[in-house]
Amino acid sequence: MTGCATGLSSIQEREYNAMQAQGVLVEEKNPTTGAVLGILPGFGSFYAREPGYGFVNLLFWPLSILWDPVSGYDGSKTINYDITKHKLKREMDAELSALDDKLTVGEIDSAAYILSKREIEQKYDFY
Repeated sequence: MTGCATGLSSIQEREYNAMQAQGVLVEEKNPTTGAVLGILPGFGSFYAREPGYGFVNLLFWPLSILWDPVSGYDGSKTINYDITKHKLKREMDAELSALDDKLTVGEIDSAAYILSKREIEQKYDFY
């Protein structure tokens, strides 16, 4: 029934919910909008950046009404998840690089480095 939708895995879903709860989720696409647009022939897939699937859903309309809302919803969540993970990885890498620089110039010792590194890694862990 989900057609071409490839939603988040259960682990990704937990991460998504944790990122949303902590207010760090980047919402480029609104999942509800994707689902509502899925009622129109192929629009849910087009909204979720799946034009090939959108075209197929146009061909299978009105049957595609059964799965395209799910495709639009899941596709929107996947886009938001991927963008957020990328943004958080860049931020974590920047913080770790700054920490490495502090160690290199002698601003902190190795014990403080290890402690700070662990704190940064925990800050970006959403499991």
